[in-house]
Amino acid sequence: MVLDVREILRRIRSGEKDRAIARDLTVARKTVARYRCLAQKQGWLRGALPPADDLARQLAELAAPPPPRIKFKAQAHQEVIERMREDGVEIRTIHQRLCAEHGFRGSYSAVHRYVRHLEGAKEPEAFVRIETDPGDEAQVDFGYAGLMIDPQTGTRRKAWSFVMTLSHSRHQYSTLVFDQRVPTWLRCHREAFEWFGGVPRRIVIDNLKSAITKACLNDPVVQRSYREFAEHYGFLIAPCRVRTPRHKGKVESGVHYVQRSFLAGRDFRLSNPSSVNPRKPSRRPRW
Repeated sequence: MVLDVREILRRIRSGEKDRAIARDLTVARKTVARYRCLAQKQGWLRGALPPADDLARQLAELAAPPPPRIKFKAQAHQEVIERMREDGVEIRTIHQRLCAEHGFRGSYSAVHRYVRHLEGAKEPEAFVRIETDPGDEAQVDFGYAGLMIDPQTGTRRKAWSFVMTLSHSRHQYSTLVFDQRVPTWLRCHREAFEWFGGVPRRIVIDNLKSAITKACLNDPVVQRSYREFAEHYGFLIAPCRVRTPRHKGKVESGVHYVQRSFLAGRDFRLSNPSSVNPRKPSRRPRW
């Protein structure tokens, strides 16, 4: 094929007419005319003809169609999307907020494709999914929630989200707290049991020493309090291995949702700061 094209070009350079070239090489006149036009644009009518390999490469590059220009429906909201991704907001939550706050009418897939286009696709890490029977297990954990306004004082304080997730149904309970002391840890468990209307057979925690608070790593009172609490409610304590959060991946996903979907990119303020009464605690947020 390349040699045929080179012969057409050689004859064009020698001054032959398109009709004569087409007759001698048994090709269409339109083909000869197309290569004559191409030769004029590429400068092949002046100087030496390129070698066969170079000519083949140039012809392949000219024949290749230009890469399609991808159009993204979400591109009009690029600045908003990039800002929310910097704040750690998940893609599904970005789609929900674009629809609710910016009038976006595209699908979740449109936003997902655009974010992957901006950030580049990453291969997810795979784990084996572990299933449990109903009522057999719940997983608990704390997750840092950022600075929140304490309704008792009206000041910003470090807050944590306590999350308990039922391993079978994935239903979860979460509440915001301003410390990880033992009374708070136990109270959150009790409120979660009341929320679910029952107590699972075992509770999976980060590990028996650090699940409550780092300030009480070696305090036997902490261990005794939690063990007595477990004995009272009739559940087993099941600590997972140290530094293996995937062993309680269900609650990790719950903490991840609270941090990167429910809270990320939001700014919480008191609707009426003057109404804060330090001596009368407000009800803790629950969702």
